[in-house]
Amino acid sequence: MTAAVTWLAPDADHPARRAARLSMSAVAEGRRDDWLALFAPDALVEDPVGPSMLDPDGAGHRGRDGIGRFWDANMAAARGFRFRVTDSFANGPCCANVTAITVLFGGGAAMTVDCVIVYTVDAGGLITSLRAHWEPDRAAATMTARRPE
Repeated sequence: MTAAVTWLAPDADHPARRAARLSMSAVAEGRRDDWLALFAPDALVEDPVGPSMLDPDGAGHRGRDGIGRFWDANMAAARGFRFRVTDSFANGPCCANVTAITVLFGGGAAMTVDCVIVYTVDAGGLITSLRAHWEPDRAAATMTARRPE
């Protein structure tokens, strides 16, 4: 079995990069409450950015309650997540990670989401914005009925 988070990118310490890594670990390990605690009270999650089947009006999910509903409606349906980060750019209050996320579903089905995720943090290191840039049609085209190796 592969690690839930594989980090192949630059890893110099930076508050936004630290928050990103904690976020991915919490998601990969199914720790909803720990994930929500990483966000500022009025944070915004856009995953993906813009209108999609996960967010038809494209407004994103605001505040811990809204972000929690996003988890419950979408992330809780998956059997697991594996993250592979191949590059990371941290500057100012932000970190942008080039990431492939394998979403595992029941019955051995899986889908890969190639994306760039931009995390922005406040002075205390809490995430104020998580913006995941990916294309739903490209991700759906990777759906497979067998377990990834």
